Amino acid sequence: MAMTALERKQEERKRNKMTEEQRLERLLSRRITTDLFHNTDAALKRSMQRTGIEEEQDLLTRLIHAADRMTDEQLAEHIRIS
Repeated sequence: MAMTALERKQEERKRNKMTEEQRLERLLSRRITTDLFHNTDAALKRSMQRTGIEEEQDLLTRLIHAADRMTDEQLAEHIRIS
């Protein structure tokens, strides 16, 4: 059932009262820590520069979602070529 305007406003007020830690706890599924070799790090930096994206997390998130939209065949082909 859809929320009423009043219910949406109440939820918004609850969210606004949360601390940053509480927000992250609510939203995050997990954290990934990755060691990057020099060439991989350089490729990441070049990709960020080419796209104008300043945060590594933002670029990685976009790449993950783009890969998720590919068909199985497209993804396999992309991974095989790369």
